[in-house]
Amino acid sequence: MQSRDFEEHKIDTILQRLSKSGLQSDDRYTESYIASRTERGSGPVRIRAELRERGIDEALIETYLEGYAELWPSLLQRVHDAKFGTESCTDRKTLVRKARFLQHRGFPGELIRQFLFD
Repeated sequence: MQSRDFEEHKIDTILQRLSKSGLQSDDRYTESYIASRTERGSGPVRIRAELRERGIDEALIETYLEGYAELWPSLLQRVHDAKFGTESCTDRKTLVRKARFLQHRGFPGELIRQFLFD
């Protein structure tokens, strides 16, 4: 609405009315968005950035992402295997390519290192 030059106080009024009537909920949106993006293979770094871009409160993002903390390693495994298969590789060039791919998908560096080198 801001991009269409609506006045700030009118936007706030409309959003409050929608929220009170249960038609707009950042909680539901955040939960649904995270579930959708994890199904598509996105990691927490990417999801966090996308939700910030959409104006979702940082505390709300962290609350919902914490609920998925145990899922990230298995999701990373699934995304990796879908792209590269299940064969292990020690070739430096291939490991760098895999790390870049997983980082682009939104997985944190520490998790990628644990997965590729442990």
